[in-house]
Amino acid sequence: MSLRSIILFIAVCSFTAYYIYEPIPDEIEERWKLMLTNSFFRSLSHLADLSEFLGLKDYMGVMYFITLAEEVAPVSDKHVKVTEMKLDGVDVLLYEPKRQAGDHELRRAIIYFHGGGWCLGSSRMSPYDLLARTMVTEVDAVVLSVEYRLAPPHHFPVAYEDVYRVVKHFLQKGVLAQYSVDPERVAVSGDSAGGNLAAAVSQQLQKEPGLQVRLKAQALLYPVMQALDLNTPSYQQNRDMPILTRTLMVRFWSEYFTSDKALFRAMMTNTHNSPETSSLLKFVNWSTFLPETYHRKYNYSAPAIDGVKGGTALKNGLSRSFTDPRASPLLVPDSALRSLPKAYVLTCEYDVLRDDGLMYVTRLRAAGVEVTHEHYDTGFHGALMFNTWPTEFLIARRMTDNYIKWLKEYL
Repeated sequence: MSLRSIILFIAVCSFTAYYIYEPIPDEIEERWKLMLTNSFFRSLSHLADLSEFLGLKDYMGVMYFITLAEEVAPVSDKHVKVTEMKLDGVDVLLYEPKRQAGDHELRRAIIYFHGGGWCLGSSRMSPYDLLARTMVTEVDAVVLSVEYRLAPPHHFPVAYEDVYRVVKHFLQKGVLAQYSVDPERVAVSGDSAGGNLAAAVSQQLQKEPGLQVRLKAQALLYPVMQALDLNTPSYQQNRDMPILTRTLMVRFWSEYFTSDKALFRAMMTNTHNSPETSSLLKFVNWSTFLPETYHRKYNYSAPAIDGVKGGTALKNGLSRSFTDPRASPLLVPDSALRSLPKAYVLTCEYDVLRDDGLMYVTRLRAAGVEVTHEHYDTGFHGALMFNTWPTEFLIARRMTDNYIKWLKEYL
């Protein structure tokens, strides 16, 4: 090998190592696997930025490749029957235990909403397919996985309306009987943006007159709960942490509401609040609702009320969107929390959304709701869904085991 080839080889290796390496905390398990995994996400994100800059395809359109790459055919196997169908016009995947002759036992049901920042993701992705099958076989449950419409083609409240229609339709006694579901043992669940939808649905169902069946439980996996303060300690501490950086989460929020980049820029500087939203900031005051151990080195400063940027959002009607509890479930008064079903909330230390979940746990408990909170000191956002090769993490197994254990015990 010539000297020139050796130098080129060393240069390529050095550049690759430089690009892959990130200062990930030592506490996180399988750090190099996470670095390698995140290098793919970062590369795709850079490509998406370039594509949008050149006017070829919008950012989320390119990032959607992640969803397409992980899609699998929803087929039945010897233990689970899978059916593609529509409920009240919304696409869903129905996972059922295969019954033996003479088996007429009523089963639990879990209505699941996938994550992906309301812009990405699908119930057909292999991690969600695997999780649904695990819930069927381990919990002996009927699982309804909802394929709600995504932003930016469909802005808020479309995703919420889709999942709400499915839940309302499914909770009819005649529909539950059709799938041999016990009406006393139905839960909603979801991760990240799906956790947001599950929390919002749980709240709004309380207002539904004449509803025959009530939810027994809600299981929220590292949920996103509010859009008013995007500078909580966890947003600051984990701003560059895989898999969900602060910039990406802000982009998800802004794209959920509008394709106008002005909102993204205002949210990035946390100056998107207006006089209309200021009265609700008390519900996201982390100095009050966040356990002191999570304050870390940060001091509370209320988000600015920007007369220009916030006024623009107000003029465009966006303030009403991100203060809507269907988008930000943390913004409801205590009276709206008291009659909620028991809750399971999973949070991760290295996650920008950590404090959203922690504040919701505090408020639910103060309102008298039974809450099981599991916090993973070595967890990162999205960890539970890294359950398939080649991005299978040990922590995903532990999270899944604990989640399944809770469902078996409390549902």
